Amino acid sequence: MTNNLENQQPSPQILLYQSEDGKIKLDVELQQETVWLNQEQMAVLFGKAKSTINEHIQNIYNEGELLESQSMQKFGNSEFQQKAPNYYNLDVIISVGYRVKSKQGTQFRIWATNRLKEYIIKGFALNDDRFKAGKSMNYFDELQERIREIRLSERFFYQKIKDIYKTSIDYDVKDEKTIEFFQIVQNKLLWAISKQTAAELIYERSDGNLPFMGMKSVDKKTEKSITKKDSEIGKNYLNEDEIKLLGLLVEQYLAFAETMANQRIAMYMKDWIERLDAVLQLNGREILKHVGKISHKTAIEKSGNEYQKFKQIQKKKEKEESLNELENDIENLGKKL
Repeated sequence: MTNNLENQQPSPQILLYQSEDGKIKLDVELQQETVWLNQEQMAVLFGKAKSTINEHIQNIYNEGELLESQSMQKFGNSEFQQKAPNYYNLDVIISVGYRVKSKQGTQFRIWATNRLKEYIIKGFALNDDRFKAGKSMNYFDELQERIREIRLSERFFYQKIKDIYKTSIDYDVKDEKTIEFFQIVQNKLLWAISKQTAAELIYERSDGNLPFMGMKSVDKKTEKSITKKDSEIGKNYLNEDEIKLLGLLVEQYLAFAETMANQRIAMYMKDWIERLDAVLQLNGREILKHVGKISHKTAIEKSGNEYQKFKQIQKKKEKEESLNELENDIENLGKKL
């Protein structure tokens, strides 16, 4: 069964061509962030008869590769809905492209395989021409947001900072002052956006009675997957606005630090802290000039106690859910009897 929309028939443009450098490229004119083609349009795209396209589409559905209800659409006024041609989304177009035997089909597979290879190796694939032409601004904004999220990850950020600070004259990975230095950088950033150090954030905001233990930025995690380590990371307790601001500050600082490193300017560890203060001041943020009111040890003890409370509440919820499921099963069984 298909979904019916009272829209005008889509008129997307898909161009498969070979660029001057000999590479196969695909240019797609998207409508509402997607693309739809009917069988005649796919026949033109892949250089095959409409009957051949139809046969491939039926095989795709018969083999369960895609669901017709999710990938086929009729467009137009409801009065003429039955006569309107079927339109198929990008999933179907790609599947047909891997099945047809024609010159255009081969070109399509070359293009798709290169994109897939690029994605597997790099973890992403970009259409440079569309970005340069300004046709993919929504995707560009999303890409920027994803990059910001990655840069905010604890592991990435401190590895990046570590790589930059290795250029410092007095950098020593084994020196306790180096570890202390990273803590200073972390606390300066957190204080600039929340007026709290990492330890203060953990101590003040960890609460076993709250969803996710009070953490606001544990991305793509369920309450069941929350770990004790998660509860010991100050950044996880930042709210959405604080995370966005942290992302902007981190981007500026990393860009500035990379510029200094590329110029091979001799830097000491204290110089990097001064540069961070300069970035924060430029953004009108308050500079942290003390160690905070809560020690790291005290914060970890508090979060540990709250984590135990949180896990006990989770176990109680799971037990209640299991009992409710059992009661429902018994009730349904009684109805059948």
